[in-house]
Amino acid sequence: MTSYAVGDIQGCLEPLKALLEKVQFTSGDQLWVAGDLVNRGPDSLNTLRLIKSLGTDAKVVLGNHDLHLLALDAKQATLKPGDTLQPIFEAHDRRELLHWLQQQPLLHYNAQINTVMTHAGVPPCWDLPQAIALAQEMQTVLQSNQAHRFFSHMYGNLPDLWQDDLQDIERWRCITNYFTRMRFVRPDGGLDLVNKDKPNLSGDYQNASTLPWFKLASRVKARQVFGHWAALEGDTGLAEVINLDMGCVWGGQLKLMRLDDGQCFSVSCS
Repeated sequence: MTSYAVGDIQGCLEPLKALLEKVQFTSGDQLWVAGDLVNRGPDSLNTLRLIKSLGTDAKVVLGNHDLHLLALDAKQATLKPGDTLQPIFEAHDRRELLHWLQQQPLLHYNAQINTVMTHAGVPPCWDLPQAIALAQEMQTVLQSNQAHRFFSHMYGNLPDLWQDDLQDIERWRCITNYFTRMRFVRPDGGLDLVNKDKPNLSGDYQNASTLPWFKLASRVKARQVFGHWAALEGDTGLAEVINLDMGCVWGGQLKLMRLDDGQCFSVSCS
């Protein structure tokens, strides 16, 4: 068995199929999917079908676009310009697909290879046990009768700083924003959800007002893989923090990493 991790697919089905063929992915191999399976690309519907068809060979975490799809299904959001999700709602198997998607977690951890996958990263304010517990808390919410209420209040940037005593909707929104939307943070670990630029990885952030989340000292003693931040172009400058999003949906590349040895593979999406 070989395990691979792939970045934001966002409905770019043909590059995904080409990449799996390139590495000769076969039954029994594992595909870790770092969130944002859907949206903005040309074939979100069949991307969902393909990943779901892998069964337990697929290890999926939810990204912000996946949550947007679920909020749309709950009628707690409206389609945005650029969304390419309508074919999912017209599909005969939409209920099965969306139910499957809503069962997926925000974090996947494999202790044997000491690797954790999230969509946007694990913030510096959490260690791994806390991150696992908070991801499980949100998975429980999403699978409960509280999901509809969560989706109705999911959108928003506040609170932007984690506090252990946060409650209810504010707590859930803060957890979700860290796991699925984080890029830049303040020195206190608070979220800057406005800046989406490419950071200067060789810059001195000692006195900066915001910095990439992975530039703060991490409490997670594990290799991290994440997507979400296409402007990084797959580079964090850190061997144990691996970005998988190379902007396939924007005409960049789709990136796959073999988790056993760290070797990366890519295909052009242009």
